[in-house]
Amino acid sequence: MKTIGITGRSGCGKSSVTALLRQKGYPVIDGDELSRQILQKGSPCLALLAETFGADILDEEGELRRRLLADRAFATPEGTQKLTSITHPEIFRRLEADRQAAAERGSSLYFIDGAVIVGTPFEALCQKLVLVTTPFEESVRRICARDGISPEMAARRLKAQPPQEELEQRADFVLHNDGTPAQLAGQVEELLKKL
Repeated sequence: MKTIGITGRSGCGKSSVTALLRQKGYPVIDGDELSRQILQKGSPCLALLAETFGADILDEEGELRRRLLADRAFATPEGTQKLTSITHPEIFRRLEADRQAAAERGSSLYFIDGAVIVGTPFEALCQKLVLVTTPFEESVRRICARDGISPEMAARRLKAQPPQEELEQRADFVLHNDGTPAQLAGQVEELLKKL
């Protein structure tokens, strides 16, 4: 079974690509969803995070105060490193279990959907990397519609992400999501033939 990473900057349309892959019956794991799951009440990560960043990052119900954790974790490079050293192993463990189950079911391809694959340990899992792109202005428009934020905030978010050119250099395949849904579906078909 080949493991394929699907990445791209915010608002590029990765979820449109992964929806097409799921419709065709391919297993796709969503990195963002995994990241949310490991921070839910009862997750083993929460106790370690509270130990590292302060017990008050959890409310009386044991739910994570996300903003407080983010403020503390991202205040310094060391904090960010501590956060990833706690969360990444658990994400990795869950991803591996899912990937193993897909292999046992006989899947030929397994897709990891993640905004942050390049430059992380998850990149090493991928035999091929697919980059989804869209023009900057279109990404801004999609982020605004999806998250209800201003164009300035959306643009700032995009500018904080790795540059498009850097991602293109690492990618094995590039899907240009700047046309119709049918055109994107055609590109996905071509991609699957090549894979």
